[in-house]
Amino acid sequence: MTTKNLFDLTGRTALITGSTRGLGRAIALGLGAAGAALVINGRDPEKTRAAAQDMRDAGLTVRAAAFDVTDEAAVEALFRDLDAEGIEIDILVNNAGIQHRQPMVELSLADWQRVIDTNLTSAFLMGREAARRMIPRGHGKVINIGSLTSELARATVIPYTVAKGGIRLLTKGMAAEWTPHGIQANAIGPGYMLTEMNAALTSDPQFDAWVKGRTPAGRWGRPDELVGTAVYLASDASSYVSGQLIFVDGGMISVL
Repeated sequence: MTTKNLFDLTGRTALITGSTRGLGRAIALGLGAAGAALVINGRDPEKTRAAAQDMRDAGLTVRAAAFDVTDEAAVEALFRDLDAEGIEIDILVNNAGIQHRQPMVELSLADWQRVIDTNLTSAFLMGREAARRMIPRGHGKVINIGSLTSELARATVIPYTVAKGGIRLLTKGMAAEWTPHGIQANAIGPGYMLTEMNAALTSDPQFDAWVKGRTPAGRWGRPDELVGTAVYLASDASSYVSGQLIFVDGGMISVL
């Protein structure tokens, strides 16, 4: 096998949650460019269809799947539909996520639960259904999207921090149970990225300066800078890598 073939995803199908915009969209485009057929997801049917068409116009093979990743019945129904259509998911990327910024003493249980469900429980639900089908086939890739807060805490984003810390150990748990069946489960920990979710931060001069000063690269990351790591973890190049969290953060996590 050549080095180029190690990263070739031709003939494989990748399901990426939360992939109509931001990091998920960039990862989907990257996996598609590497040869994978795509199943993209969002909660809004119209936005999901539009994103899928944009990707088809770029020459990719795409199926739109609009559903709520926190809804167990909806997740199960999606996989039943894929089964009926003969679509086998070889690569699952659990990317869907939301943020809620508020001091913990002011935080409502409903907002706590909403963040935990979207950022952590959804990865369990999606991973469980994917693995139920990957295990009999003896192969598969699960990529969970973590965060700098998988390792370190920051004030006012406690539910997000707890969820992303949970992603780190959920990934290890998936590796412990599923690697013996030929499935590699790993995670990516993005640093501060230029996304819509971070718009309030990028437009704050003080926070912008803090990020640039705190990051050895001296800048925010771009969503497309996750693509190389995602393709690596989705491909045969990572066939002996499982249970790992790879930070893509311009060096931030490594320095004081």
